[in-house]
Amino acid sequence: MTFDFDTVFERHGTGSTKWSRYPADVLPMWVADMDFPAPPVVIEALHKRLEHPMLGYSVAQDNLRAAVVADLWNKYAWRVEPQQIVFLPGVEPGFNMALHALVAPDQNVVVQVPNYPPLRNAPGHWQLNKIELGFNALNGEFHTPLGPLRDALQGGGALLLSNPHNPLGKVFGREELQAVADICLAQGAWIISDEIHADLCFDGRVHIPTASLSPEIAARTITLMSASKAYNIAGLKTSFAIIQDARLRERVNAARAGMVDSVNALGLEATCAAYSEAGPWLEALKTYLQANRDYLVEAVKTRLPGITMTVPQGTYLAWLDCSALGLEDPQGFFLQNAKVGLSAGLDFGDDAGQFVRLNFGCPRTLLEEGIARMERSLKARG
Repeated sequence: MTFDFDTVFERHGTGSTKWSRYPADVLPMWVADMDFPAPPVVIEALHKRLEHPMLGYSVAQDNLRAAVVADLWNKYAWRVEPQQIVFLPGVEPGFNMALHALVAPDQNVVVQVPNYPPLRNAPGHWQLNKIELGFNALNGEFHTPLGPLRDALQGGGALLLSNPHNPLGKVFGREELQAVADICLAQGAWIISDEIHADLCFDGRVHIPTASLSPEIAARTITLMSASKAYNIAGLKTSFAIIQDARLRERVNAARAGMVDSVNALGLEATCAAYSEAGPWLEALKTYLQANRDYLVEAVKTRLPGITMTVPQGTYLAWLDCSALGLEDPQGFFLQNAKVGLSAGLDFGDDAGQFVRLNFGCPRTLLEEGIARMERSLKARG
């Protein structure tokens, strides 16, 4: 079975957030939204659902819960029960709900930076004390500083974990993930784990859900997942939390009152189809994305002098270090001079002003166009 990831679809005029932010002459490579159609089986499922003309409030049916349970077992050998799944209209509401429900004002929330801006900003919504903890970079990889993590979680609180990590593309290995989780357990801290990119790991890596490490860790973990990134259905606003401890699940779910309502009817259908039937499409997508990643890595080395990057282990996001260019505002430079819209590093961390994030989840021709525009802008500097 073959799938087409090369066709470029016109997205202007569709209400696309990605393609509406900038003028039409700017190539947007910022937000984590791929320029690929959703899997054909997902589109077919939506057509079939729309044959029924009612689109009222909806709940997850048993077949969707069964599809999620089977997917988690088949991909990660993680055994989850259907009632442990709480459906939500997004991962972002999920980690905000968890913080609101679990963390006291005198406790810390640790965020590893650089990090996804809504996750980084979440503690501030609840007037919680945030500690931003950087990674140790060694030989092109990023490692959690365990001592500072332990100190930051004195007295409990929570770790907001991003795995696979956005924007670094880091996929946590079992040993590091276990060490991080053990610290949280020892300190009585909660683990709120954003695993929205779990299905997108490269080079044979397999994502390890934090809660799958042990029953003790599962009892203190809220896992947030969605089909939205891997199957490119983010606009359908459907995700889920997996909370295996019944009392914790009740506590977190109670925090949705007045803030988080029911889930999109079509999003539930699309999610079920994605997990039930789109496995071959996902494997083809990962092959294409890994090739795009390798194409970008080579281009950065050979065509974009002054820019470096570590090789992403997962996601479709590249974290580009522009420090050697001597630019005050790399994102602004490439927007103005290359007509390429990238994500600004400062959104991800106070020390990330010399970085930009590039989304390579697009047809190869668009990726090449973005690289070529950046290359020309650098040459024009002289």
